[in-house]
Amino acid sequence: MWKVTPSKSLVIRINLVFLSCFLVIYATLLLRPSTSIYHESASSYVRCSLRDCHHKVETGYKMKAVLIEDTIELSTNHSKKIGGRKMVKREKPSFLNGSGFMGRSMRMGMVNMEGEDLSDWKVLGKTIPVTFEKVSDNFEWKDLFPEWIDEEEEMHGTICPELPMPDYKKYGYMDMVVVNIPCKYPAEGWARDVFRLQLHMIAANMAVRRGRKSWNRKPKVVVLSKCRPMVEIFRCDDLLIHEGNWWYYEPDMKRLEQKVYLPIGTCNLALPLWGKGIDEVYDVKKIQTTNPRTKSTKREAYATVLHSSETYVCGAIMLAQSLLKAGTNRDLILLIDTSISVEKRDALAAAGWIIRIIERIRNPRAEKYSYNEYNYSKFRLWQLTDYDKIIFIDADIIVLRNLDPIFSFPQMSAVGNDNSIFNSGIMVIEPSNCTFKHFMQQTNEIVSYNGGDQGFLNEIFVYWHRLPRRVNFLKNFWSNTTVEYSMKNQLFGADPPKLYAIHYLGLKPWVCYRDYDCNWDIGDQRVYASDVAHRTWWKLHDTIDESLKSHCNLTKQRRIELKWDRMQAKKIGFADEHWRINVTDPRRRG
Repeated sequence: MWKVTPSKSLVIRINLVFLSCFLVIYATLLLRPSTSIYHESASSYVRCSLRDCHHKVETGYKMKAVLIEDTIELSTNHSKKIGGRKMVKREKPSFLNGSGFMGRSMRMGMVNMEGEDLSDWKVLGKTIPVTFEKVSDNFEWKDLFPEWIDEEEEMHGTICPELPMPDYKKYGYMDMVVVNIPCKYPAEGWARDVFRLQLHMIAANMAVRRGRKSWNRKPKVVVLSKCRPMVEIFRCDDLLIHEGNWWYYEPDMKRLEQKVYLPIGTCNLALPLWGKGIDEVYDVKKIQTTNPRTKSTKREAYATVLHSSETYVCGAIMLAQSLLKAGTNRDLILLIDTSISVEKRDALAAAGWIIRIIERIRNPRAEKYSYNEYNYSKFRLWQLTDYDKIIFIDADIIVLRNLDPIFSFPQMSAVGNDNSIFNSGIMVIEPSNCTFKHFMQQTNEIVSYNGGDQGFLNEIFVYWHRLPRRVNFLKNFWSNTTVEYSMKNQLFGADPPKLYAIHYLGLKPWVCYRDYDCNWDIGDQRVYASDVAHRTWWKLHDTIDESLKSHCNLTKQRRIELKWDRMQAKKIGFADEHWRINVTDPRRRG
């Protein structure tokens, strides 16, 4: 036994020598300059990323990435090279430094952050690149917002473009989503950049679909951008910190879910289509997100605005009466300024409105005494923060069917007007003092295409959800064809109604004789003329209380104007000959 021990020790020593020699040879071969295409830069061989290592070797296989952690070497422009690429080294935002605020061991999804040096972020946890296909440069904003779509699917099914999205199933749950969103400001049309929208939607979807949710925490979204992120997607109320180009959000997930689960753009309707040829009520079960365990009363209301003049008092009375007759049980809120007399206020209250007095907001780009001088007063709607949702309706609209299902949709939901522009006559909004403050900060910066609130709001909410045109059916005849007249007049006069609301463009019914639409008497207003729509308005008028009808009388000045317009129409000789009609309207004589 005593002789065996040294022989075993010798064997062990010999094995250790051979092992040492093997390791030395292996290390020499590994570090030896490569004879491959990378021989000019050995470091690029071990540092290349999946994107950079695309060269084919003789076997025909793509080079595999070798991931190593580089020593950070900052140059004066705060960048370093990894895999032959410059990586931007930014100062980490201060809100990431507080361990109590952000926590540790987080899983962080990184969207469009390939060019960023994220080494400082590793102290917070694991960074996970989110891969996706960038939207084509040929994909334009107008492709998402076509002016016309076949809502009834009478001719063909709608074919709409889609934004490429990540495969969400590939990723585990995230504590934070970080997205780098380029900004082209002040280039023309910078806000309507499809790639910008794509990045917003990816971040929002990652937060909704892969965000880790618990009773005491919300998924976090951090945006890196020199421009303010889209308020249509990330509400300013959810913005906790803005530091330089960093924006930190904790989104209201219920509200964000409403947005990401709707169709992208407006080529597809935000509402389900009704059946062909029948009058079905919208089925909104799929998009209602009410928690069945909570029985809190919904804070929702309809609202309109009157200011500077009593011209629209009659219209507002009719709007309130039409909403009540359509069966809503929501509050009706009317914002007015002191130009509305006490007598008119009493009538408006009797019609169903809850009145609130506001201070007008001047449009800084409007001329003094012009029609749009104070039309930015509509922004006061966003100060109705005792409500979660508001459906705004212009006072020249009557409602024919219950619009309550529209409350299930987020801000901004509206009917299309032209191309990517929505009509602000009926829109779903979410009151917020933060959003109102944002409006006021932008009044001198934004140029409204039409000089009014509609143009302004379309520059704030460039991304919106399309409601069917039956929700806010515009009274106009732009194509001036027999088919258009037949189709629209059939809808205007349907009983029971097929339209949810009629928007009376042009001269309003209450400033015309009840015998016919006075838009017929003026050349450039004739595109708004429809005797059928006119009769529908007056049919509703005849059902309201007699005490309210007096507020729809013609003024002396208006009676003179109507008489003059009829004389001019006769002189021109319009072929429809409405100027020949024997007017029996008792309002003609006052």
